[in-house]
Amino acid sequence: MAAVSVHVPVMAKEVVEIYEGFTGTGSEAVFVDATLGAGGHALAVLEGFPRASLVAFDQDSDARSLASGRLSLYGGRVRVVPENFRGIARLATEEGWRGASGILFDLGVSNMQLSVPGRGFSFQDDGPLDMRMDRDGGSITAEEFIATRGAPELARVFREYGEERYAYQIAKALVRARERGESPATTGEFTALIRRTLPAPVQRKMGGHPARRVFQALRIAVNSELEALSEGLDGAITVAGQMGVIVVISYHSLEDRIVKRRFLQWSAEGRGMVLMKRPLVPGSDEIEANRSARSAKLRAFVKGQPASKGKDARRHGQGESTLGKA
Repeated sequence: MAAVSVHVPVMAKEVVEIYEGFTGTGSEAVFVDATLGAGGHALAVLEGFPRASLVAFDQDSDARSLASGRLSLYGGRVRVVPENFRGIARLATEEGWRGASGILFDLGVSNMQLSVPGRGFSFQDDGPLDMRMDRDGGSITAEEFIATRGAPELARVFREYGEERYAYQIAKALVRARERGESPATTGEFTALIRRTLPAPVQRKMGGHPARRVFQALRIAVNSELEALSEGLDGAITVAGQMGVIVVISYHSLEDRIVKRRFLQWSAEGRGMVLMKRPLVPGSDEIEANRSARSAKLRAFVKGQPASKGKDARRHGQGESTLGKA
């Protein structure tokens, strides 16, 4: 596996503190990490709860390999499931399953994936236009996606998943390139096409890389990320035990909107309580140390009806002096 940049888990301290509000640190609790990644959050939970065990999901074989090495010291306390978290509900059918005390979803693409050009996630480095989280699965690559979709569908994807104002123009440019036998096969070629399509004054005013929104949209579509999130959340409420906490860290508005609405729906149905009115966001020190944290929002939901512990946790969750607010 190619060398990767160090992945720093976002708001790991806050995740552990939220768990501690409902689970004693000496408890033999079971936690679920729905997005293992490089294992940063998993390490924080295992260290914070020395008698707890962890079930971790990840569809990315590179991530599993890296994390398994980092977690090897914890031996039998860790079980890694080589799947997307959309299958999390199956845990509830396992013999002896007693419910998770905490479930974490840390969404989006990681620095580990972005730093390997061969994965095709980054518009900064040239590589094959892949973008699959699970390269062993049956999903098509980003190159195959843009080579087989018509302009209306491509425009819808770029507009809905990337909130790209020039979605239709980029989609039409892709179709024209395909008709000339020049459909992009690498991230560099795709980025160059986007730059040629967008007017120069527009690019100067964007405040970020002109390919950022389209790359996000294409990655979401290739990996069915929003559908997987909805299925994963539905599974999580089943897998969580009474007073189990579901924590989600999202990085763009599409994800955050799904999480917010699902938590409010569960609350209205009497299935538990939203722990904070506004999402937690990283403090300025964390953002300075880890630029990947700047767009993060953390929301949490507790299954069941908390008593005093839940109120304490909710007050902690709105502590503006340390965490700020969205």
